[in-house]
Amino acid sequence: MNNHDKTGHVPASHHNSFFTGIIRFFIDSKLTPLIVISSLFLGAFAIYFTPKEEEPQIIVPMIDVMVRMPGASPKEIEQRVISPMERLLWEIPGVEYIYSTAMPGRAITIVRFFVGQDTEESLIKTYDKLYSHFDWMPPGCSRPLLKKHSINDVPILALTLWGDGYDGSQLREIAAGLRNEIKQIQGISGTYIYGGLRRQIRVNLRENALNSLGLDAEDVVNALSSQNQASWISDISRNNMAFSLRLDNFFLHVMMWHLPLSRW
Repeated sequence: MNNHDKTGHVPASHHNSFFTGIIRFFIDSKLTPLIVISSLFLGAFAIYFTPKEEEPQIIVPMIDVMVRMPGASPKEIEQRVISPMERLLWEIPGVEYIYSTAMPGRAITIVRFFVGQDTEESLIKTYDKLYSHFDWMPPGCSRPLLKKHSINDVPILALTLWGDGYDGSQLREIAAGLRNEIKQIQGISGTYIYGGLRRQIRVNLRENALNSLGLDAEDVVNALSSQNQASWISDISRNNMAFSLRLDNFFLHVMMWHLPLSRW
């Protein structure tokens, strides 16, 4: 007779007898106490010698590469800037991931290295690779700006502001006030504002009026750049009094109507 039923399965009693035999072997064996003691000893050894840290520092180098190309569309940025730049960056040893974003007139690429890579060495390798191959840069493209950061710089809380009837400038102004309040909280490392619209003044030029004066748009840009500034001039002492003379010539919107563009 065999130990199989008509369906070909082994009876449950056979399985029980098999496990019962294993249990009886370890119960009666003199090796069982030795195995238990060895397991406890190895566990205590692992607990004692395993490095422990309350806040373990995980080094994951990440480099932001920022490039500007004024006037270019996101499609042009992707084809003429990001694609050749990514091919160079992938040649750097230790690179794990590359993320790129194309925006009107600019691009940002995040290069992430493998865990444990030295941050300073990764920054130097990225700098050397980009700045030793300037032939990839199309005309009108700025030099790459590199900024390092680590996994500790990743925000743990992100707040989004929105509301009907508020434009980008108003939301950014509200976010700036909220940022000042958050920075007063103990334990805050850093706060950053992304998005919204910064305050700016749009200057619309009348081409016919400029041509009649022998000027062009570049003259306007130079005049705005040279006069929209503040600087320290000198310290003045007189009649036992001392004070500093400072030029504060930042533009207000009404001042631009009286801006001289050229000297005759």
